[in-house]
Amino acid sequence: MSKPVVAIPCDFREFDGNVWHVAAHQYVRAAVEGAGLMVFLVPALETGNDVDEILDRVDGVLASGARSNVHPSLYGREASEADGPFDPGRDATSLPLIRRALDRGVPLFAICRGIQELNVALGGTLASEIQEQPGIWDHRKPEVPDLDVAYGIRQDVVVKEGSCLAPVLGTGRVRVNSLHRQAIGAAAPRLAVEAVADDGTIEAVSVIGAKAFAVGVQWHPEYWVRTDAPSAALFKAFGDAARAYCESKAS
Repeated sequence: MSKPVVAIPCDFREFDGNVWHVAAHQYVRAAVEGAGLMVFLVPALETGNDVDEILDRVDGVLASGARSNVHPSLYGREASEADGPFDPGRDATSLPLIRRALDRGVPLFAICRGIQELNVALGGTLASEIQEQPGIWDHRKPEVPDLDVAYGIRQDVVVKEGSCLAPVLGTGRVRVNSLHRQAIGAAAPRLAVEAVADDGTIEAVSVIGAKAFAVGVQWHPEYWVRTDAPSAALFKAFGDAARAYCESKAS
């Protein structure tokens, strides 16, 4: 049997005057090593991507984290500079890919920016600079040069009993590395809340009635997939779903 392939939408970035379609290595590595998949990087084009043609060739979609934020106009808000940086090509690539993957039953795993894209794609809103809201912790990534420290596992989330993540992570408290200054505001009607932080921040969701694995997490399981059991379990579950989808196409 062919090894399953996962699509990862790229970011559109500029380096030294040239523009690039890029994906962070930690997500690619986790898909390959943690989920046992091959990777297809999807260019961040504002026009020109054919979503169904892409999905015909893959067995899963991994919507990764990124430095940019979903543009507020996509969830009914005016944008300010404080909401940025933005990436119109990433928005135009990821959101349609997420919607169509759900329509077709292609497994979906959405991380950090990805969970926010998932919520917006299904009609939800985002909250910006959540650390400025009363009672909300500062979830932002520490500005330190050592990435192992910056991505350190230091916060609990509570996985709800009976949720679809419970068989993967267990119920109750799970230690994670949640790093963000935006979060889900109003959850989309099709999303079920799977896990929350102690300050009430939504940290994981699933798609109600999804035809396959369709989960979003606000934290970064990709970074510690080699050594952290909950991180590894999430990627294994995604990889298993992609393999099942691949097998169903071959039968």
